[in-house]
Amino acid sequence: MEYTVYELSWMFFLYSFLGWCLEVAYAAAGKKAFVNRGFLNGVLCPAYGFATVFTAVFMAPLREEWFYLFLGCMIVGTVTELVTGLLLEKVFHLRLWDYTDKKYHAGSYICLANSIAWGVLGLVNLKFFNPLFAAIVRKVPYLPGIAALLLLVMVLAADVVMTVGVLCKAIHPNQAMSEIAEGLNQASRSLRVVITNQVNRRMERAFSRLEKEGARTEEEKQKLMRQKAVFAYGCSFHKVVWVFFWGAFLGDVIETVFCRFSMGRWMSRSSLVYGAFSLVWGIGFSGATMLLYRYREREDRYIFLAGTLLGGAFEYVCSVFTEIAFGAVFWDYSKIPFNLGGRINLLFCFFWGIVAWVWMKRLYPLVSKWIEKVPMKLGKGLTWLMIVFMVWDMGISGAALGRYGERAQGIPAGNEAEAWIDRQFPDQRMEQIYPSAKMAGEWGEDAEGRNVD
Repeated sequence: MEYTVYELSWMFFLYSFLGWCLEVAYAAAGKKAFVNRGFLNGVLCPAYGFATVFTAVFMAPLREEWFYLFLGCMIVGTVTELVTGLLLEKVFHLRLWDYTDKKYHAGSYICLANSIAWGVLGLVNLKFFNPLFAAIVRKVPYLPGIAALLLLVMVLAADVVMTVGVLCKAIHPNQAMSEIAEGLNQASRSLRVVITNQVNRRMERAFSRLEKEGARTEEEKQKLMRQKAVFAYGCSFHKVVWVFFWGAFLGDVIETVFCRFSMGRWMSRSSLVYGAFSLVWGIGFSGATMLLYRYREREDRYIFLAGTLLGGAFEYVCSVFTEIAFGAVFWDYSKIPFNLGGRINLLFCFFWGIVAWVWMKRLYPLVSKWIEKVPMKLGKGLTWLMIVFMVWDMGISGAALGRYGERAQGIPAGNEAEAWIDRQFPDQRMEQIYPSAKMAGEWGEDAEGRNVD
């Protein structure tokens, strides 16, 4: 069943609320008292909402395969929990949960029991609750429903701004008191202090591992000093951008050479219309770097298993996304054993695991040292140049692919911009850039199972 944006929006808020209820109930069972366990001050845990919407969109092709649906929901929920935990600690220095005392945990962010729970919850939601809830939403008058959604969005946005502001020290009691000289009235200052203190007290009550101001160790202080002196130190924003850019280029080269030896001919493997870049590889390299950086010293089998699971999930999501967004199928593994809907297969998942091990254990240390040798000003300038180029290239490529699909359906250009796209990227040129791309539904018995990332 396909859901509209309107229905998915309501699902996000419903499951965010139900997730908050689940967190509160879990905390109450352990502490014998009511504790607001949400990251926000309100009654929403957006991680649950995002995970539900994500599975509703991307797991739909598996709705008739119970086992794979369970497995997919388990992976999506686990990755969501892992990414959320890493981001909160990276950005806000918060550890909102800790599974150190659980069996089969990974870095205390995720554990086997919770992963299984994610799979069960996702399966039940997709098979039973989502269709029921969508039917109820359709009976609600549209205009009042939109008005209620807009109100919920504004409340959520205000809560996010207030909470993030306090945690980032953008709203701080000392800062508020110093604003007397700037002419703020007493009521405004008092309200800001009250809000800040309330948020801080709630966070401290809910999460015992909340990091305090000034609690950094001497080692952490030295690390901060090195970060300021060395370009792209550690797993920083600039480092991730550089890894994405060069990973996309390296991935395109690897796939091009692979096609030459496996198929006997040279063919374009680029995801973009300008330059030799494979976005799947770029996102894969940068994503693996962010998720596995803190575990780079772990055993080889740990890195391999993490790469296998994350790579398979990532490739599956990319396959569904490109089909939904562009109406095109870029790879099909239907003829390869142990495949899942032709989108991923066990052999290539193992390949992702090997790539993750080679990258984190062998290549990343060398690449990281090379990047950190770039002068600070030059490095920052090149970072933003890469970002601007990639955003522009992805925008043009998305528009070209969109028109490529529309032309296949006989839809003419609707304005001058689309006419320009048609002139610059006619079918012949698109077929050269994406030689194995097929419109959704064109894959027949003669599909060759080629991977065109």
